[in-house]
Amino acid sequence: MLTDLMSQKKMIPFYACIMQLHFFHFLGSTEVGLFTFMSYDRYVAISHPLRYSTIMSYKVCFGFASCSWIIGFFHALVHSVMTSRLTFCGPNIVRHFFCDVKPVLNLASTDVSLNFKLLAGITGTLAITSLMLTVLSYIFISKCLSKIKTSQGRKRALSTCSGHFTVVTLQYGTSIFTYVRPSTNDSLDRDRAAAIMFSVITPALNPIIYTLRNSDIKNAFKKLLKRYH
Repeated sequence: MLTDLMSQKKMIPFYACIMQLHFFHFLGSTEVGLFTFMSYDRYVAISHPLRYSTIMSYKVCFGFASCSWIIGFFHALVHSVMTSRLTFCGPNIVRHFFCDVKPVLNLASTDVSLNFKLLAGITGTLAITSLMLTVLSYIFISKCLSKIKTSQGRKRALSTCSGHFTVVTLQYGTSIFTYVRPSTNDSLDRDRAAAIMFSVITPALNPIIYTLRNSDIKNAFKKLLKRYH
């Protein structure tokens, strides 16, 4: 990566481009699945705190994680196989900072209408379905919050899902904006800007968002601020 950043010409072999495309969508769609199951985990933690360890057992967590990885793998496999079967005669300049489906499909010299239908259908369905399930979990969470009478109890419950809600909002908003819309030359530039959000900024924010819920991290951060002020 450092070599590529320092070089003037960014070149990648075709097979490596397809591999990069596959693993990007594999890991990205797996993360979306994990976000969905995490929202259910937050709901159980707030609505059934005493039964949490029983409901969210090791087998249940392992099943959720396995399901996310399997769905992510086959979702990415469809796009990588369908893209690799296309004919590319040139130009061979990808208008992106990595090999994504839309920029690579725009370089193909054959009909790619089926590929774009699969992209909107499969990826769009996966993103919207997982988003709806996540929203449904938060609707149930809000109902549970309305039943909590003390402000301290509501505050503790909100802190349980605040980090997850922030990351989900950033991830889903940019992902749906990128992959559900039709592709044009102008949209590719907007897609590249949106991709920076869900491929660079959101992953970089994940450790910060989640660790700020830890009391030790909060105290250390407060001490650091006091030292500078």
